[in-house]
Amino acid sequence: MSLKAFLHNLHYDIDKTKPPDLVVDWEDRPLAYKLYRGLPVVPLSPEVPLTLEGSEAPVKPDLRRMGHFLWYIFGLTQLSQSVPASNSMVQNMGLLQLYRRFAPSGGALYPNELYVYLKLEDLRAGVYHYDVAHHRLVLLREGNFDSYLSRALGKRCDMSGCFGAVFVSTLFWKNFFKYNNFSYRLQGLDAGALIGQLLEVAKRFGFASGVYFQFLDRAVNDLLGVSEQEESVYAVIPLSVEPAIPWFANRDEGEEGVSVTELCRELRSVEHDHYVRSRRVKEFPMLIKMNEASRLESLRPLGRIGEGKIVHCEDQAVALPRVKRLLYDLASVSRQRFSPDGDFVMGKISQEQLALLLQEATSSFRYRNDLDGAHENPVSRVSLYVCLYNIEGIPNGAYYYDSAAHTLCRVRHGDHRLRLQQGMPSDNVNLFQVPLCFHVAGDKEHLLTALGYRGYRIQQMEAGMLVQRLLLAASAIGIGGHPLLGFDASLCDEIYKMASRGITSLIQIPVGPYRHCPRLVGGLHG
Repeated sequence: MSLKAFLHNLHYDIDKTKPPDLVVDWEDRPLAYKLYRGLPVVPLSPEVPLTLEGSEAPVKPDLRRMGHFLWYIFGLTQLSQSVPASNSMVQNMGLLQLYRRFAPSGGALYPNELYVYLKLEDLRAGVYHYDVAHHRLVLLREGNFDSYLSRALGKRCDMSGCFGAVFVSTLFWKNFFKYNNFSYRLQGLDAGALIGQLLEVAKRFGFASGVYFQFLDRAVNDLLGVSEQEESVYAVIPLSVEPAIPWFANRDEGEEGVSVTELCRELRSVEHDHYVRSRRVKEFPMLIKMNEASRLESLRPLGRIGEGKIVHCEDQAVALPRVKRLLYDLASVSRQRFSPDGDFVMGKISQEQLALLLQEATSSFRYRNDLDGAHENPVSRVSLYVCLYNIEGIPNGAYYYDSAAHTLCRVRHGDHRLRLQQGMPSDNVNLFQVPLCFHVAGDKEHLLTALGYRGYRIQQMEAGMLVQRLLLAASAIGIGGHPLLGFDASLCDEIYKMASRGITSLIQIPVGPYRHCPRLVGGLHG
């Protein structure tokens, strides 16, 4: 199968991405976290702060504060026990026990891993893995790698002005065991949700950050000591407390590019022992093929990439109430975030609630990244559409949200809940009980022209980042959202008349009031 056909099936024909006779071996499932063995470890403080309000002063962190930062990004936060619904894929597992984190993940499988390069006064400088299961750092490679990492990023970041960097990787088997090749789409979205949580936490800690999607893959993976046959870094996020650090500096076009082969030779090759629990790890050739096709062997200056397509209202425009930005305790809102399944209950949403939700999700989404470079892009590459029902003072219909004008542009009249429900292969969510059904939309060609096959996973990450902001905003106003990939993208594109604009629906998020389902929950915070 060609890569282009593979991506088409991932989006429009999900059944073709996995064998029809696929049977998930739950007894041999991998752990949701990677465990290294035989390496030096540094325990982190379990006494995390219980509130994250406002923004702290930009001060270089110590090890204790860095532990708090990592826990709020990706630490184990909750133990949940429940009985799966009768239509669930896991109905034969009996009691379902999950260890959850603040960022959502498809099936709570968390295919991503977190690594950090740190230069703190009370910690040996080096590259570490964040051991989620034990809330500690595992030393992978000791030393100062400012020059090496700066060159791996194309000399576009002065790492000497940063106290460290975070690497978000994907460990392919962690959700391939359940979703087969469809896991590739989930892995990008999950990475994006994780990055979205990271950027929100960084704001509260007073850390400046920038997201690099483009880097020399082999050089970065070699730095961490991970095998590209099982895992690969998707994003690098340097962290700084220096106000004047230049982000995404443009390298001189006449300057000779960095050779990834020569760069990798500078490092001693390392191979670390780690444990995933599965006795039999199946092969995933399409994921490796996609990863290899997305790999960058050199970096070249790029112009601004993939600006969003501006939508002009063809019908009624609804001006939303002017509201102030939401001020909320990120710690409390993250703990309260819940993904309802069959737990939605119909309730009326006010215009003010809708305005707060849309404004906060899109305003908080703005972030520094190497696609926009030093310029702030006023038009996002991903945007929000929504089907409304039972919203105070707004007719039922399908709308596009114009964040610049803070208005809803009506694309199609009417109640679309039945069509949306018919487009779901599973009945795990009753959309007739949902007043807001959001769809994140992006370029139908997935940025392939500008970025090649790397563009697909970048688009999925940006969609995941916006989804996480939407979920946090929903939690802050007391409602819930459930990200879904089990939906008919073609049907949704038709509802919103997207074909003529060259965009498509990337993910569906029902949002609304919900009742608490019968489950036993325990927090895992200090």
